[in-house]
Amino acid sequence: MRVLTVNVVEKLIPGPKETGLTAIDKRPQAGRVQVGELGLTGDMVCDTKNHGGPDLALYAYADEDANWWSAQLGREIPTGLFGENLRTGGLDITGALLGETWRIGAEVEVMVRAPRIPCITFQHRMQEPHWVKRFHQAGRPGAYLKVLRTGSIGAGDPVEVLSRPDHEVTIGVMFGQQEPAKMQRMLESDVDLMDELRETAQRVVARA
Repeated sequence: MRVLTVNVVEKLIPGPKETGLTAIDKRPQAGRVQVGELGLTGDMVCDTKNHGGPDLALYAYADEDANWWSAQLGREIPTGLFGENLRTGGLDITGALLGETWRIGAEVEVMVRAPRIPCITFQHRMQEPHWVKRFHQAGRPGAYLKVLRTGSIGAGDPVEVLSRPDHEVTIGVMFGQQEPAKMQRMLESDVDLMDELRETAQRVVARA
């Protein structure tokens, strides 16, 4: 399991009229990049209402899922096209548990926080019919990460899973079916959850 590329914004590009410029255009960096609590040095967030902050500091996407999309769409999915900061290899991001922790390289430690929710900017970026719906249906959202320990990372760095919490809600489950029983067990565990996800889980359990 390793990092294939580390990507930061190349330049701000026009997004949908409602949101103006967007920093979704990420490109791979040579050498090592510093990682702080708010993400990569040199990166940027335009829509700070819906993106960025400590809980959404890094966005990771698996090369295996990008290759799947490439076959589905009949086009290349170069690293950074989805706006990801990290393109990984050999790491099951969809199967990662909310709250599990990874070490990236020798220094950086992160926590899996939430699946990526597709938005109008992503739709505009991809220029694919019904992209938001298709992305939801595919169930390969990638994961947002919180930085627990700062440092530097670079292409080729190994990724090690340090800990996995005692529940069954993966990135894929949170993004997809959201089974009540699994949500209940997650709420009963001591996992550190984002407020929005805790509230979602409580609503799912209440409706069951």
